[in-house]
Amino acid sequence: MTRDGGRRLTAGGGRLTAAGRRVTAGGVAGVAGAVSLAVTLAHPLTGRASVNALAMVAEVSVLLVLTVVTVRRSPARQAAVSATLSGSAVAFILLRAVWQGPPQLAFGACAAWALGAVAATGVGLYLRRLDDNRRRAVEEATRAQRLGLARDLHDFVAHDVNGMLVQAQAAQVVAGELPEPVADALRRIEEAGQRALASLDRTVHALGERGPGIEGLARLADAFSPGVRVDLHVEPGLAPRQEVSSLAYRVVTEALTNVRRHAPRATIVAVEIREKGGVLRVRVADDGGGSSPSTRAGGFGLAGLGDLLEARGGRLAAGPHGPGWQLVAEIPA
Repeated sequence: MTRDGGRRLTAGGGRLTAAGRRVTAGGVAGVAGAVSLAVTLAHPLTGRASVNALAMVAEVSVLLVLTVVTVRRSPARQAAVSATLSGSAVAFILLRAVWQGPPQLAFGACAAWALGAVAATGVGLYLRRLDDNRRRAVEEATRAQRLGLARDLHDFVAHDVNGMLVQAQAAQVVAGELPEPVADALRRIEEAGQRALASLDRTVHALGERGPGIEGLARLADAFSPGVRVDLHVEPGLAPRQEVSSLAYRVVTEALTNVRRHAPRATIVAVEIREKGGVLRVRVADDGGGSSPSTRAGGFGLAGLGDLLEARGGRLAAGPHGPGWQLVAEIPA
């Protein structure tokens, strides 16, 4: 895969991150909510009743913002856990001041502040839906534009190839008896033109359909370079959405291409696909060989794939792993 002198690969302002953990809004919201709840619980346990109103308002504001961002950006399960913690922290924060009062007062205060957490959750869900709709619209528009360009290219090329076919067929009929080498050459030109037209038709037809998904990985692994064993493991019963499955297939294809180009001495490639916490995790690791840095940039190779994954709410990480290299992609499932 892509080597860079043993350093972790990064691109696009952190779009490709080092293999491992990274700080997320959901993680921050969960930790902040848990800490805030612990502080609230400490007040009745220690007998403390005084509070700093300004500090408490600032804390609530931060928790509400984190709730909105978490619900909007995080994978479903992480968003549910983290938003529950941060929202509960907001709902119970007034107990710091009223825990010594009547139970009705404490309950009313918690219920009133819980409305703010519910509103923050609703705003996050609304923004999440807008993001999903916008992402789908962009994908469909891009796909339609590419298909339109492919059809235009088909028409232009098919016109010229048809002209060549007509000339070859006419030469065979009009010229009468031809020397055998010339007649054979004209027949080969005609056959090649027909094959070219058939290939153009198949290509445009394929562009109009969804690409292969994880169900096609077994065939891809079997057809990989001779001398390299691909150990493929797909979690049993895994059935992600078609667009997620197609993106996972593309990640594996790009990873195997990098093994072929940059790890010529690799003998084993492990491919693992699992789903956890609403995220499809794709891992491809080889056992070494090759150290040439990638010369691809922009919309090509791993950089372009990282941009695509980030646009869909996922991430891509690549870096050294044992004697070789590994690529890990996370795709919201």
